[in-house]
Amino acid sequence: MPVHTVMMDFHIKYNNSQQNAKLIKEQNALVEEIRNILDKFIPNLKFIQTLELDDGIAAIYVGVKSSMITIRCMNPGLITINVEYLKNDSDEELLPFDTAGKIESLVKGLTNSDSSHKYPPFKRDPHYVRYLVTSDERILEYDIDSVVFDETSPYQRVQIVHSKSFGNLLILDDLQNLSERDLIYTETLMQRGKEHYKDKEIVILGGGDGGLLYELLKEKPKFVTMLELDEVVIKACREHLRGCCFDVLDKYEGDNYKIVLGDCVKSLNEMIANGTKVDYVFGDLTDIPVSTTPQGEVWDFIRLILNTSFQVLKPNGKYMTHGNGISSPQSLKMFEEQLKNLNTPVEFVTDRAFVPSFLEDWVFYQVWSKK
Repeated sequence: MPVHTVMMDFHIKYNNSQQNAKLIKEQNALVEEIRNILDKFIPNLKFIQTLELDDGIAAIYVGVKSSMITIRCMNPGLITINVEYLKNDSDEELLPFDTAGKIESLVKGLTNSDSSHKYPPFKRDPHYVRYLVTSDERILEYDIDSVVFDETSPYQRVQIVHSKSFGNLLILDDLQNLSERDLIYTETLMQRGKEHYKDKEIVILGGGDGGLLYELLKEKPKFVTMLELDEVVIKACREHLRGCCFDVLDKYEGDNYKIVLGDCVKSLNEMIANGTKVDYVFGDLTDIPVSTTPQGEVWDFIRLILNTSFQVLKPNGKYMTHGNGISSPQSLKMFEEQLKNLNTPVEFVTDRAFVPSFLEDWVFYQVWSKK
């Protein structure tokens, strides 16, 4: 059963010369008046206790639907009201958004607030995917109405959920990866119309959703090798993301493609040992990390992939990859600094596109050896 949390904030101006004892007395009286307003909309409120805190006071109440209401006055002049309650899908809202608006208006008038804000219910359900984040970790609420696949592989949690707006959506470790409405993601990654893949030899690192493989095969390449570590991703997308991969994951080998399960670094090293050279390598692996420095396991992996990939590229070959959201410029800058320090001197350009299920612009890179 999900927990719904409704939050309201108010700001009022206190006289800085007010002494603490007088301020606490005023705050206690104010909390009681706010409680009287809430009593009109939330039945059977029962007082539990008031706490004096370093920065003000907090009062706790309980009510119907296992609700708990906290009114907090924090110096200098911030008032918060949090209403938390249990709600089944069939239940009516204890505090609908329009009712919260009425409470906001009454409390604002009571306190003479110079600013106030109310938030729609935050719905917390440990068994249900509802909230995902942008690249810079802002919360996004999705219109997800069912979970169609949920399995933890040896490498990650793999979920496919259904969204009214985006169709089926692949989520890996709580990060949105690709939906049935995200063709623009794949087309920008491959630079459709700008790059030409007819009769080219291509390697895809990752790409277990099959979307990139399917779109590349439309271009009639000579051969595509896809190196995917996690077979659970392929299994999930083969069954539930056919709006992206269609039938390309139904078998692991076709006339001009092959899907190889395993560590892509090992496969790349085998290609290097065999003297294999290709026209394109697609890095469809992890996103550029959002971090303060380009250090750590993921950054080490990114540098390894870049340096190894250029050893299998032909002199005129290109490395194509996705970066991160446009709202994470520091991470993008750090990635570009890594490009400038590869074993192979390179040049690069970027492109960007709004990816529907990410709800933000995403940056893509095309990288090649300096002539």
